[in-house]
Amino acid sequence: MAKVTVQFSCTECGTTAGRWLGRCPGCNAFGTLVEELHGSGSESAPRGAAKPVRLAEVAADESERISTGVPELDRVLGGGLVPASLVLVGGEPGVGKSTLLLTALGAIARGGRRALLVTGEESAAQVALRAARLGGADTVEIVAETELEAVCATLETERPDVCVIDSVQTLHASSLGSAPGSVAQVREAAGRLLRVAKESGVATVLVGHVTKDGAVAGPRVLEHLVDCVLQFEGDRYHEHRVLRATKNRFGSTNELGVFEMTAGGLVGVPDPSELFGKTHAGEVGAAVACALEGTRPILLEIQALVAPTDLAMPRRVGTGVDPKRLAMIVAVLGRHAGVTLASADVFVNVAGGVRIEEPGADLAIALAIASAARGAPVREGVAAFGEIGLTGRLRQASQAERRLEECAKLGIATVVVPGDTTGRVKVRLAPAETLRAAIRAGLEVAEQAA
Repeated sequence: MAKVTVQFSCTECGTTAGRWLGRCPGCNAFGTLVEELHGSGSESAPRGAAKPVRLAEVAADESERISTGVPELDRVLGGGLVPASLVLVGGEPGVGKSTLLLTALGAIARGGRRALLVTGEESAAQVALRAARLGGADTVEIVAETELEAVCATLETERPDVCVIDSVQTLHASSLGSAPGSVAQVREAAGRLLRVAKESGVATVLVGHVTKDGAVAGPRVLEHLVDCVLQFEGDRYHEHRVLRATKNRFGSTNELGVFEMTAGGLVGVPDPSELFGKTHAGEVGAAVACALEGTRPILLEIQALVAPTDLAMPRRVGTGVDPKRLAMIVAVLGRHAGVTLASADVFVNVAGGVRIEEPGADLAIALAIASAARGAPVREGVAAFGEIGLTGRLRQASQAERRLEECAKLGIATVVVPGDTTGRVKVRLAPAETLRAAIRAGLEVAEQAA
C-alpha cells in the first residue's frame, strides 16, 4: 500500500511544502498554502525502460487541422485544432467562453465530426437551453460528469474528434483527498487528460477560471502541460470581446480574434479596423494608430485627456497601453517635443477595450497626448505609426507595407511615419525624423505644434 502523505500547496504558484507556512517560499504570497493529501492506496506496476530512437527515424506526418467553423477562433489557433492537442481557454466569468465553444462544437458536428461536451458547472438541461437559443448544436453530444476517472474512461471509449471540458476546476479525482479546484486536483486532471488526449487522438479543450489579476487560476504547471493557452478578454457589460493566444505550440502567439456579443451568440468581426478606427473630425485628443497584431494590421482610436492637477505627483493612467511605456512617451514629449506635462494628469485609452503591446503605436499615442495638451485636433484623415526613442528620434515600425495597405483600404488620406518608411500604396506619406516634426505634421495648427 502506498503511503498517503499530507503536504501544503500554494494556490497561486503550486509550490509544495511539508508544513504550513505563512508565506509561500515560491511566490512570497501570504496565506496561500492549503493542506492536501497526496498518494493513493495502491501502487502501479513497474514499467520497463524505454528504448530511445533517433530523430531522423521519427515519423513527423502533420495531421490535418480540424476547423472550428469560427474563422476568428481558427485564426488565433493557427488554422484550427490539431488532433490530439490540449487547449486551455481562460477568461472572466460571463465573458462568453461557454457560448463560443458551444458554437464551435455545433459547427464541428455539422461538418461530420463527433463533438462531445463534458459539463461540470451546468446540467444537461441548462446547456440544452443555451443550445436552443444559439441554434445549430443539435448533434453535439453531452455528458454531465465531474468524476475524473469517468471522464477519462468516456474519452477512451467514445473517442470523439473534439471534446470540450467545462471546466477543469470542477473535475475531481477520487484518489486525492483535496476538494475540486485545488492545486492537486487541477494538476492531476490536466495530467490525465493530456495522456488520454495524446493516446486517443482527441482534440481536447479545457475551460479554466481566472484569478483577480486575469491570470488562469491553478498551478503554473497547468499552462506548461497544455499545447495552447487562449485568453478571452472583454467586459461582460460591453458587446465586444478579444481572443488572443499567450502560448501556442502550433502557431503564432501574436494573432488576435475580435468577437461581438449578440442575441444569437458571439459573432466574429472580420474587419475590426472599421469598428475601432473611427474618429470624429475636429475632436481634440483623438488619433488613429495602425497597430499590428500577428498578421493582422488593425486601426485603433487612441483617446487622450490632459488635465491640470494639484497633486505633487501627476498621474499617468493608461487603459489598453503599457503604463511604463506611457510614462516614457510623456517624458520624451516634455523633453524633446516641447509639450509641457509636468503639472498635468495624463489619461490614455484605447477605444473598444483592445490592448496594445507593440511599440509601433507610440507615435499615435504621442499625437493624441499632444493634441489634448495643445487643444489642437489631429488633422482629418490622418493616421500614424512608428516607435519613439528616448532621444526623440522616430524608428521604423515592422511590416510597414501591410500597415499602409490597411490605411489605404479604409480611406486614410495621410499617414505620419518615420522618415525611413517607404510604401507603394495609394496614401500620402508624411515622413518625420523626430517626434517634434511628427507633431507638426499631424496637428492642424502647425505653428502651435512647433
